[in-house]
Formats: sequence, structure tokens, C-alpha cells
Amino acid sequence: MKQIIFTENAPAPIGPYNQAVLVNDRTLYTSGQIALDPKTGELITSSIEVETKQVMENMKAVLEAAGMSFENVVKTTIFISDMNDFAKINSVYGAYFNEKTAPARETVQVACLPKNVNVEISMIAEK
Repeated sequence: MKQIIFTENAPAPIGPYNQAVLVNDRTLYTSGQIALDPKTGELITSSIEVETKQVMENMKAVLEAAGMSFENVVKTTIFISDMNDFAKINSVYGAYFNEKTAPARETVQVACLPKNVNVEISMIAEK
């Protein structure tokens, strides 16, 4: 069974997708989040650290809407526009996880991200 997850505490979808889909009340697949302020719709890109924090806060809101937290995350994918920002992104990202129970992850540099942001993150979580 597929349940659509939506929260006003994260940016609304701007196309034919949803913030997340919960399958069989157990596995959550999130769409990628970028640094959009869910209240104003403005991009938050003053620094890579601030941008990453907004992405993680958006993801936190989606997880909470599904009754989960970062402890439920089993896999993340991080897309970045410049691998030279990896250490700064990783520092912010890492603050949201317990290192001993952190999820599997891949990080890839891409040519371009939506709205020309510097980082986008998606997750899979399990209840």
C-alpha cells in the first residue's frame, strides 16, 4: 500500500512528484530536498553550510510527517555541484546522525541541480 506524505513544513512539490511516499506503512522514499524555505519559497544559499542545514531541516520535516526521524534513515544520496564543498556539507549533515547508527550513503558531484543550488539530498527510511 502506498501513502503520500506531505507537510507544509517542507517545500511543496513543484512538479509531478510528492515530498515522500510511505510503502506498506514501513518504508519511506523521499524526494530530493534543496534549500528552499518552506514558508517563503526563497532559496537559502548564503553559504554551503547554511544551505545544507536548510536541506536537512526540510528533510527532518518530511521524516517527521511520516512519523520518523533521522534514526530511521537507512540510505541517503547527496548530490553536490562541487566536490570541494564535501567536507563542509559532511560536517553539517553529520550533525543530524549518530555516527554509530548513521545510514549508508553515496555522494556524487553533478553538473547542475534544480534552481542551480549547490546540494540536494534524498533519503530512504524504515520504521
